[in-house]
Amino acid sequence: MAIMKMYRMLGVAFTLASVGGATRLAALQTTGDRPSANAPSNSITIHQELDFQVGPQRLYEALLDSKQFSVFSGRPAEIVPTVGGAFSLFGGHIVGRNVELVPNQRIVQVWRVVDWPEGAYSIVKFELKVQGASTHLVFDHTGFPEGLRDHLAAGWESNYWALLKKYLQ
Repeated sequence: MAIMKMYRMLGVAFTLASVGGATRLAALQTTGDRPSANAPSNSITIHQELDFQVGPQRLYEALLDSKQFSVFSGRPAEIVPTVGGAFSLFGGHIVGRNVELVPNQRIVQVWRVVDWPEGAYSIVKFELKVQGASTHLVFDHTGFPEGLRDHLAAGWESNYWALLKKYLQ
């Protein structure tokens, strides 16, 4: 409950839902720190799908471990790998919190670039799907400020995917 109270203070509300016997935490938009006010629920989304030649556990850990993230990105990262845990990536340029973590399957984060308008947060979702000895990543990013889609999409490719593929070889 303390985590939910903290997020309400940040302007992010949560709901618990039972799906297939598992309890899941989902973020809902409210009026504080949230996906950008210029981004309605049907806003433009970055959708990317990639294959990694490693199992999902290896990819999941690289995305949530401070030391591994720092190594693959070449820049400082601080990540608390728990639901509600804060993160600071690329030397503090990207900040946010983990909203939902399903080990080796899903990561959902509220995510922002520090120079975005005050209170503007977006949602990023990493879905990891086993494909034999590999992992198929389905990635979605929504709620970012208007006009940034192309810049952010290119950034995901150059600052995440290309570096992760090289690191995970």
